[in-house]
Amino acid sequence: MSGPLVECVPNFSEGRDQSIIDQIIFPIEQNDDVALLDVDMGADFNRTVVTMVGNPEEVLNTVIECTIVASKLIDMRSHTGEHARMGAVDVVPFIPISNMSMAECVQLSNRYAEAVSIMLDLPVYLYAEAARTKQRVKLPDIRRGQYEGLQEKLQSEYWIPDYGPATFNPLLGATATGAREILIAFNVNLDTNDKSKANSIAGSIRTSGVLVKDDNGQKVFGEDGKPLRIPGRFPSLQAAGWMYDEETAQVSMNLLNHNETGLSEVTEAIKEIADEMHLKAVAGELVGLVPLQAMISAGEYYHENHESLDEKDLVNAAISGLMLDKLGAFIPESSIIEWAIEGVG
Repeated sequence: MSGPLVECVPNFSEGRDQSIIDQIIFPIEQNDDVALLDVDMGADFNRTVVTMVGNPEEVLNTVIECTIVASKLIDMRSHTGEHARMGAVDVVPFIPISNMSMAECVQLSNRYAEAVSIMLDLPVYLYAEAARTKQRVKLPDIRRGQYEGLQEKLQSEYWIPDYGPATFNPLLGATATGAREILIAFNVNLDTNDKSKANSIAGSIRTSGVLVKDDNGQKVFGEDGKPLRIPGRFPSLQAAGWMYDEETAQVSMNLLNHNETGLSEVTEAIKEIADEMHLKAVAGELVGLVPLQAMISAGEYYHENHESLDEKDLVNAAISGLMLDKLGAFIPESSIIEWAIEGVG
């Protein structure tokens, strides 16, 4: 693929019915100027993460088509799942890949928001680089309260949507869209079914840390009226405790800048803290695709003679060190962004 390239990673609140996802991704498969790089369905999360890349205008038009299809097939009134969510099409980020600026991706997110809000009567929030207020920069802040709290949230003057009506759409909920750098969704499984232990580890490593509480378990507030927090270990990291399945708790993470906080750093930190809790980290999982440099950096950490290795060997070292081969075969040719683009180019 040549010319300007943008990546789009829409998240759909359906991860159990393959036929629904097949219909949602059909517009991508039919467009020669857009490549479908990955479809990651999660039954417990009841969520599917789709990765496409291509010409900016074609990607924009295609994700609008996918959103329209999803609006006809997903009913949030009956949706349940482990992952936080507020809408049928939960989040639609645009990411610059080549010959694209962040400002141009912000424009794409605004155009997407305007189009789907009008077509579907859908409340849409702008986040990340497209956010218009500080309280909307972080996706977890926009999602707080999830779908179940959305009707009440929309009544607040602080949560008037950036596009669309400030009225509750029970069928679709709300959508967030924005522009951001490449995000790595990476999870580490633990040998326990205790979600609280995974959440404890997540709280100690994520940037936002944990709330300070008094002896009665109540929040402690500062002079500014805001709850006090103990910062976590790493910058540019979101994390929470989830369940991978009924028997396996998981530390679920978003690495917002892998140059600041890398895959090997969070993996080793989780191993260390888990060991202190008499637990073990047993598997790693990537959701969606990962930049080549992030894997190379991890490979350099996990192989003591990395100076003599080529890219492929470093990637193999990363796969082993990050435990990405424990849940099944990890295929780098389709899981690393640059190699996947080469494969469809």
